[in-house]
Amino acid sequence: MRTNEISFRIRYSETDQMGVVYHGNYAQYLELARVEWLRLLGISYKSMEEGGIMLPVISLSINYLKPALYDDLITVKVVLNKKPAVRIEFDYEIVNEAGELLATANTVLVFMDMKRKRPTKCPQILLDKLEY
Repeated sequence: MRTNEISFRIRYSETDQMGVVYHGNYAQYLELARVEWLRLLGISYKSMEEGGIMLPVISLSINYLKPALYDDLITVKVVLNKKPAVRIEFDYEIVNEAGELLATANTVLVFMDMKRKRPTKCPQILLDKLEY
């Protein structure tokens, strides 16, 4: 499974006085999509951390095309484009109910050994779940 979608409604607390989503909230939307993608594979961030692996974001790029508004139902599509090694890279599309593209994004995360505080290879359990 290289792709997943998650939908949710924009909450009032995520917007400014004009009802427009604050730009910083998009990073949380991307994280939500990534976490759920991983969970659908049967792996959680929590279990990875308990196994000594963390996944810090080392690169984040967002292209804002149209504003997301209060009470919009948005869908975040996450796509894993290539087999992870030490890094794992995702592309995203965020659309509203009308199917309008609101934003595109890309994140790169690195698998880190928590004890050594050094990059490490993607856990085999994750590689086994991917269709490569």
